[in-house]
Amino acid sequence: MPKREKFLPHSPLLLFISLGFFLFGVVVSEIPLGSKLSVVENNFWVSSNGDFALGFYNHPDQPDQFSVGIRFNSKLIPVSKQTVVWVAGADVTAGNNSYFQLTQNGELVLVDSLQGVKLWTSKTSQLSIALAQLRDDGNLVLVNEKKDVVWQSFDTPSDTLLPGQKLSPLGTLRAASRKSVSSYYSLYMSVSGQLELRWESSIIFWRSGSSSDSNLSAIFTTNGTLQLVDQNLKPLWSVFGQDHNDTVKFRLLRLDVDGNLRMYSWMNNSDSWGSVWQAVENQCNVFATCDKQGICAFNASGFPVCKCPFQHASQSNSKCLLPSRLDCKSGSIMVEYANMFLYGIYPVNDSSSHTNLEQCKTMCLNDPSCAAITFANNGSPECRMMKTQYVSGYSGPSLSSISYAKRCSDPIAADPNFGMNSPPSALKESSRLCIPCLIGAASGTFAIFVAVQFGIAFCLYKRIKSYKRMASQACTGPGSKCLIMLSFSEIQELTGNFNNRIGPKMFKGVLPDKQLVAIKEVEATIEARKFRAAVSRIGSIHHKSLVKLVGYCCELNHRYLVYEYAKYGSVEKYIEDPMLCKRLNWRKRMDICLSVGRAVSYLHTGCREFLSHGNLKCENVVLDEKFAAKVNEFGLGMLLHGESSTHRTPAEKDVEDFGKMVLMLVTGFLEVKDVCDWVYKKWMEGNAKEVVDKHLGHAVDYEEAERALRISFWCLQPDGHAKPSMAEAVKVLEGTLSVDPPPSPFACRSPPSKEEGSIESGSET
Repeated sequence: MPKREKFLPHSPLLLFISLGFFLFGVVVSEIPLGSKLSVVENNFWVSSNGDFALGFYNHPDQPDQFSVGIRFNSKLIPVSKQTVVWVAGADVTAGNNSYFQLTQNGELVLVDSLQGVKLWTSKTSQLSIALAQLRDDGNLVLVNEKKDVVWQSFDTPSDTLLPGQKLSPLGTLRAASRKSVSSYYSLYMSVSGQLELRWESSIIFWRSGSSSDSNLSAIFTTNGTLQLVDQNLKPLWSVFGQDHNDTVKFRLLRLDVDGNLRMYSWMNNSDSWGSVWQAVENQCNVFATCDKQGICAFNASGFPVCKCPFQHASQSNSKCLLPSRLDCKSGSIMVEYANMFLYGIYPVNDSSSHTNLEQCKTMCLNDPSCAAITFANNGSPECRMMKTQYVSGYSGPSLSSISYAKRCSDPIAADPNFGMNSPPSALKESSRLCIPCLIGAASGTFAIFVAVQFGIAFCLYKRIKSYKRMASQACTGPGSKCLIMLSFSEIQELTGNFNNRIGPKMFKGVLPDKQLVAIKEVEATIEARKFRAAVSRIGSIHHKSLVKLVGYCCELNHRYLVYEYAKYGSVEKYIEDPMLCKRLNWRKRMDICLSVGRAVSYLHTGCREFLSHGNLKCENVVLDEKFAAKVNEFGLGMLLHGESSTHRTPAEKDVEDFGKMVLMLVTGFLEVKDVCDWVYKKWMEGNAKEVVDKHLGHAVDYEEAERALRISFWCLQPDGHAKPSMAEAVKVLEGTLSVDPPPSPFACRSPPSKEEGSIESGSET
C-alpha cells in the first residue's frame, strides 16, 4: 500500500507561469524544425497522451527568472501538484524575454533575448536532426530521417528519474537549487557499480548494495523498483517501493532538496504524491541536513528539526556557529553536549585519532585551531577534532557519542574597564556626605522592612487558617506548571477521607477551586528527598496527550500523587464492556493509538532526559471530557524504585507494550498473548478483516488496519534491535513511513523465540 507524505513532491520548481498554458498548449506527436516556445507567448508542447508538457516555468524565489522544463500535465493531477521532472541546463535561468527553439539545423537552444546569448544547447547541430518528439513516457527525443534517436532528455537527467529511465555509469542527479543557490547534494552512478549519495562530491553518506561487477547502470522501473542492471539488463541489486507491482499510473524517483533519494507514487484517492521508499531512513543521517542552521534532532512528532545548542535563544543569527575563541584572555574551557555527534563543514577536514576522552579534550585545549571534538567508543575509542566554526551533526537520546565545544573562559557579565575613565569631578561629587539623603534612605528602608514583616505574617495567617485559598491560587489555570505540595491531612480532606475510590489505590478528589483531581497512593521505597526530586522532574513534563501531575504528598510514610481528572476513565473498560465498546469506533481507536504513540515518543526523545513509562497498558490510558486519550502514571519507576531509566531496555519495553495496546484496540481482545499467533496467521493468510473487532462492523479503514497490524507485530519482536523506535511507530500509523512485512511476533507469548527482523521503508534484494 502506498504511504502518504506530508509535503509536496518538489522543491521550488512547482508551477508553470500561469494557467494560460492550458489555453496555448499544442498537442503534437512530432515537433518540426523551427518550432519555438517563448515566455511571452505562454505556449508549450504536449505529449500525445497529454501526460507531459514542455515549456517555461517561473522560479518562486526569483520572480523574473525562468527555466525550461518537462512537467506532468495529466488532468488527473491538480495544477499545484504537476511537478517538474526535467530541466534544460539544470540550474540555468533566463529573463522574461527568452525563448526555447528547435533550430533549422536540429539544435535545441535556450536564448536570452535581452542578453543576446545562448544559455544552453543540445549540441546536435551536426547530427542531421529531422524533428523532435515529446514521448508519452516524458522523454524528449531528437531523431534523424531514419527515426533513430540521436539525443534524448533521459540521458541528461536533472534531479528526477521517470519509469524506464536509466542512470548510466558516471551519470549524476543533482538536487534542485534552493534560493538560487546550487545544491551540494548529488546521486552518482560510480564505475564500480554502486549508487552513491554525495555532499559536495566528496562526502559519501549512502551507498547502494555492494556489487562485484563494474559498468552497471541504475534503472527505475514502471512497477516501482530501483535496480542496478548489467549490460544484459540482468538485475544485480534492487530496492522496492512499498506499492511495487501495484497499479499506479504515475511514479518518479527524485533526489530531493534535503539530500534524500525518494520514490513517489501518485495517490488518486488523496490527490497527492506519496513517498513509498527513501534511501536514508533517518533524515538526520543525511550529511549536513541542517547545513549552517545547527544540529539535527527529532521533535515530539517524530519529524527532524534543526537546533542550535551553541547560541542563546535571544541570539537571532541565521547561522549556527561555534563560539569564537579569538583573544581568550583567561584561557579556554570545553562545554559538554551529551548524546551528540558533530562534524565539520566548510571545509570538511576533521582529524581522527584513537585516544581516551581526557586526552581528546586536552589535545583540543592545546591546539589553538581546534573548535570542537566528538568522542565515541564503539569497541575502540575515537576522537574527532574539528577546526572550523561551521559544524553540523545530529543528536538523540540513544547516541553514545559525546561532544565538546571550546569556549573562552573569560567572564562576559563584568567589564573590568568600566568606570576607569570617569572624570575627576564626578568622583569628588560622589564623595560628599548628604545628610538628608541618609535620613530619607533610612526611613524608606524601615518602612519597607515593616511592610515586608506584615506581609509575611499575613501570608502565614492565611496559610494556617485557609489552605483552600492557597490551593486555589496554585491551580488558577489549566496551563499552570507549579506543583502543589500537600500534607496527609489535606489529602484526606480533598478525598472525603478516601470514600470515593475510582480504581486500585486511586481516589477522586476536589480542590478548593472545584477542580476535580485523581489521587493515587504509591508505595515508594526511596527516601523523601529523591522522591521529591523525581516528582519535580515528572511535574515539569507537559504534553497534550500526557495526564498532568497537579501535586503530591510526601509526609512521613505517606506518598500520594495528584493528577488532573479524566472524566470518562480508562480505555480498558471501554474495550471489555460490550455496550461501551461501541463508543470506540475505528477512528477513535486509531486516534488513541496515535495519541499514546506521540506521548510515549515525547517521553523518549522530546524531554530533556530520556524517560520511560514502564507500565504502558490500556488501564493507564484515560479519556478526558473531550473523549481524547491521555497517558497516565508515566515515570513511576523513578518514584517507586529510584530508577533513572536511561538505558535502552525500558524503551524496548514501552515499544512492546505499545504493540500490545495497538493489537488490543484493533482486535478487541484484552489478552493479546492468547490470540497473537492466531492474529498473525490470519494476517499472513490475507484475512486481516477477520481479526478486526466485530463490534466495529464495516466502518473500518482496512488500509489503516494493515499499517496498525504490521507495526504492532514489529513492536512485539523479541529481538530488541528489530523493534522500531516510538517515533518510527508513530510515523507508520500516520502513513508517512512504510514498513516491511514482519516475521512472527513471538514476544507476546512465552518463551520467546529468536526470530529477527528489521523495519525499513523498502525491501532490498
